[in-house]
Amino acid sequence: MNSEIKKNRTKEILATILTADSRPLAHQDVVIAQTRHKFLFGNAAFDLVPLTNNEYTGKDKENAEQRTEKLLALCNAITLPFYWARFEPQRGKPLTKELKNAAQWCVDRHLPVKGHPLCWHTLTADWLLEMNSPEILQAQLARIQRDVSDFRGLINLWDVINEAVIMPIFDKYDNGITRLCKEMGRINTIKAMFEAARAENPSATFILNDFDTSPAYDILIEGCLAAGIKIDVIGIQSHMHQGYWGLEKTIRVLEQFSRFNIPIHFTETTLVSGQLMPPEIVDLNDYQVKEWPTTTAGEERQAREAVEFYQTLFAHPLVEGITWWDFSDGGWLNAPAGLIRKDGTPKPAYSELLKLVKEEWWTPPTRLTTDHNGSLQFSGCFGDYEMALDGKRQAFSISREGPSTIEIQL
Repeated sequence: MNSEIKKNRTKEILATILTADSRPLAHQDVVIAQTRHKFLFGNAAFDLVPLTNNEYTGKDKENAEQRTEKLLALCNAITLPFYWARFEPQRGKPLTKELKNAAQWCVDRHLPVKGHPLCWHTLTADWLLEMNSPEILQAQLARIQRDVSDFRGLINLWDVINEAVIMPIFDKYDNGITRLCKEMGRINTIKAMFEAARAENPSATFILNDFDTSPAYDILIEGCLAAGIKIDVIGIQSHMHQGYWGLEKTIRVLEQFSRFNIPIHFTETTLVSGQLMPPEIVDLNDYQVKEWPTTTAGEERQAREAVEFYQTLFAHPLVEGITWWDFSDGGWLNAPAGLIRKDGTPKPAYSELLKLVKEEWWTPPTRLTTDHNGSLQFSGCFGDYEMALDGKRQAFSISREGPSTIEIQL
């Protein structure tokens, strides 16, 4: 564990173990084990929707269940799809039940869920084109109010606005949200959407998310804060289909957005394990191929880069989560960007990240002995833990803001 990770992600704990009537348990062997990371190691697990709604059968269901087992071994947070065009293709008939089934499945397994996204010009509802701007605004606000309210308690983390930097100048095709943002302006649009979301669930966490890591996004965030918009998390996409950012760019991006002192999530991370996308491609969506195979050399490269990227982000005190985009190959753009292959077998990147998350940055069941005061010392990454003695168990947590001296009653 490097020094920055140790400084920013772990804490030395002095724990005093007490009986139910508050007497110190001296010279006793107890077992301490980590049960969960506080840091969000997430994944875009869109196929949980058909899986939890019994849409898979036969071999497809078996494969989906095997993928899910590997997913749960590594990840502790899930992103579910709320693209308006797919969530509500026919106005007034959203797929609320289907997404609730998937969200409840995650919550039952103690996996926090993020909804992605509430407002985006791409994959927005086609039926907005029949409306004028005031009607589009009302429809978009109503969508946010309905969905944030319907999923309160199941989803308390949302990408509110996706890719607002390009939103009013997007020219690939006509859509209602670009029309609206062009008329209202970026900041007013963001303000309306954030206020609508927060009114429905004041305790939720709301994210401004973008792929643009240029000064344009920096300036937009600054303008939003000056306008009184409360941004809970800055979302940064890191789709590296054209090659790994490398340490220099990664550190530069972190420094650029750290000046706001707002938590940061790397919301969409990809590294391909095959041929890199040509550098002249500006819009990644323009690269359309039928086959994009993974390769042995590419998988080794992907593993090295994924480890370095995760280590760099995990070491930074403002970064609170990383979401890998597409768990298996053949997802977005048919890219070999998964952590597992199309046949379900894990790639080296999966194995190496698992070692970091569940070995190097994890406290396995560890036997420790209390002193004559019933105390013991240990160090662990921020997260949830359990202490056990003679069949008795007690949960506790370690956090950056929490105390370093605790009492635990068994």
